[in-house]
Formats: sequence, C-alpha cells, structure tokens
Amino acid sequence: MKLTLATHGGLAAAANLRLPPKVLDTDTLPESTAQELDRLVAAAVATPTEDRPSRARDAMSYTLTVEDGGRSTVLKQSDAAMTPAFAALLTRVREHLELQ
Repeated sequence: MKLTLATHGGLAAAANLRLPPKVLDTDTLPESTAQELDRLVAAAVATPTEDRPSRARDAMSYTLTVEDGGRSTVLKQSDAAMTPAFAALLTRVREHLELQ
C-alpha cells in the first residue's frame, strides 16, 4: 500500500506550496506496522466526516491518497473538522514519514 500525504494551509502555507507530497510505502515497513496502517486506513475510510463549519483561522488541511491493489482512495480533512479515525491515521503516517 502506498500512502501519499499532502498538506495545505496553516501558518506556513506559502512555504509549503513548493514542497511535494510525502509518500510512505508500507512494503518497506515491518509486517506488523503495515497491518496497523491497513487497519487505520480501513477505519478512516469507514468513518463518515461530519458536515460542520470549519472556521479555524490558519487551519491545516490534509489530503491522504491511499493506493492499494490498483485502487485509489482520497481522504480529505482539516484541523477544524477531523474525525478521530483520520487523526489516528494521520498521526501514524506522519510518525513513519519522519523516520524516513
């Protein structure tokens, strides 16, 4: 599975415009870690987002593209309106991207 994370907005929006999305390939991770990320992706996909106003000044938004077995799923959420399942997935993806 390949996870591609793109961030938008926030206080450093202008600096982030030139940064490419970050990519995490779970094939390079230990099996247990890859399975954990698979579970987190499934939970984030299954959890509906709430339609609530997102009026947070300088909020970051995140686009996480999941490519697995020829299938692509795009998850988009922001700091102002983020489900707990997406937050858990985002946290783990960021942790593993920092280790690369």
